[in-house]
Amino acid sequence: MTQVAQQPLPDHVPPELAMALPLFSRTVIYDNPQEVLIPAMHAELPPITYVTNIFPGDQPGWLLKNAEDVQAMLRDADNFTKNGMGKWAQNIGENWLVIPTEADPPVHTGYRKALNSHFSPQKMFAMKEQVRERAQALIDAFKDRGQCDFIDEFSEKFPIYIVLDLLGLPQERMTQFLKWEKEMLHSNDWQVRGNAVRCVKDYLLEEIEARRQQPRDDYISKVLTFEVDGRLWNDDEVFGHCFNLYIGGLDTVTSLLGNIFNYLASHPDKQNALRVDPSLIVLAVEEFLRAFAPVTAFRIATKVIEIHGQKIMPGDYVAFSSPVVGRDPAFYEDPQAIRFDRKAPHMSLGSGIHKCLGMHLARLELQIAVEEFVKAIPEFRIKDGFRVPYYVGNILHVPDLHLQWS
Repeated sequence: MTQVAQQPLPDHVPPELAMALPLFSRTVIYDNPQEVLIPAMHAELPPITYVTNIFPGDQPGWLLKNAEDVQAMLRDADNFTKNGMGKWAQNIGENWLVIPTEADPPVHTGYRKALNSHFSPQKMFAMKEQVRERAQALIDAFKDRGQCDFIDEFSEKFPIYIVLDLLGLPQERMTQFLKWEKEMLHSNDWQVRGNAVRCVKDYLLEEIEARRQQPRDDYISKVLTFEVDGRLWNDDEVFGHCFNLYIGGLDTVTSLLGNIFNYLASHPDKQNALRVDPSLIVLAVEEFLRAFAPVTAFRIATKVIEIHGQKIMPGDYVAFSSPVVGRDPAFYEDPQAIRFDRKAPHMSLGSGIHKCLGMHLARLELQIAVEEFVKAIPEFRIKDGFRVPYYVGNILHVPDLHLQWS
């Protein structure tokens, strides 16, 4: 399952805890990582491991395997920072932050105060019919064909439509937005990632300036009115928040949908249960979030701390891998089973002060996608002869998924 780490290691890292892991190899495999790699990690790894390829560019960090340890870290803003965690600005020689994702207390509190009401359950529920119409329009295009390219025809487009509607950005630029998103989030080449960051930055700054000159009825215009500490947000803060919505809204739901529908296509009893009783979908989505969460995120140690007897030094990256935590057998009974009545808590949308700002929108999108798909499409399966690929890396996803039905 593992590869021996390359030397040299930092002095505080025991060689026996250092290894490269296939789950973060940033390549395509054909064994389902949720069924093969992750259970093996829980069976074989110690509670904390120094993973030499865990961060993009095959950079190292500590992986916490157990849900309880991760929960403690996510709630500990004193010993762990998110400041500059993604290295987005650093990669292009700048120092802005992704807002509020990379902000720490106390300023983070001010940002969330300005933002929370705009992403409240009530505000997101008000978008319900708009989200439903987007899902229905996409499904209508292929429902009578008997097959679809699920990623290309549905899961990539659906959440992007919603985010572009929210931001007031042109839908006709979707192909370009997707290209930049993939280069930023799925490339292991820091030059490719950096070039995409510059392109997105340049584009968003143009849109922000256009709203300064002529405000519209859209979210970017609202951001220009937000305050923190009694002042308007500055240019870096406005851009940093728009960048946050761009990278957060364009990928995570897409990855979740690919994982979910790959599972449903392979388990007709589960999709038929949802088809017969749509009231199960709300709890089913929570179970899908636990079992198919795609993202590995990070904190940075601010002090010398000790976890399971291992010293962590300031500046060390410590990983929260939601696909690993969601399958923790010490936290979840029979974690490999998908049960729509589980009602178990999960950390797939974060925990503590940095719980996902867009969690209510993400849930709404997932619920409507599942509801509309099983309503419109009869029992579906993986297309005959198609071998499902799995991309392993910081965002576990199914890059290609072909479905068919009678």
